[in-house]
Amino acid sequence: MSNSYKREGIRSGAPWEPLVGYSRAVRVGPFIYVSGSAPVGVDGELIGEGDAYTQAKRCIEVIRQALENAGAGLEHVVRTRMYVTDIELWQEIGKAHQEAFGKIAPATSMVEVSRLIDPAMLVEIEADAIVNDG
Repeated sequence: MSNSYKREGIRSGAPWEPLVGYSRAVRVGPFIYVSGSAPVGVDGELIGEGDAYTQAKRCIEVIRQALENAGAGLEHVVRTRMYVTDIELWQEIGKAHQEAFGKIAPATSMVEVSRLIDPAMLVEIEADAIVNDG
């Protein structure tokens, strides 16, 4: 029995993935790591300008899609990290997180950062998941 796992990069097709050199998610065996997911549409345009709740919902939708592409779902998430530009918006962002993850209650962090790549972005979320295929 081998202890090595196959590594699979999951791309979303976002134009900045090859520019920066990253994957939307990486799956190594049962472990899936989803990159920081921003509130942008498939066209790369910001969704929910000025609305932290809508932005957080979009981030989670991006995470959900990445997980599905890796053979998992939100129910497999064991940890999230939320980066917010204004910690005073924690309740709006937390509400979106609770709606998606409340039943599974992953470990999480919410930290305030000075800004994200687009100054209009209020939140970015990343996630780790574990899938038991056997």
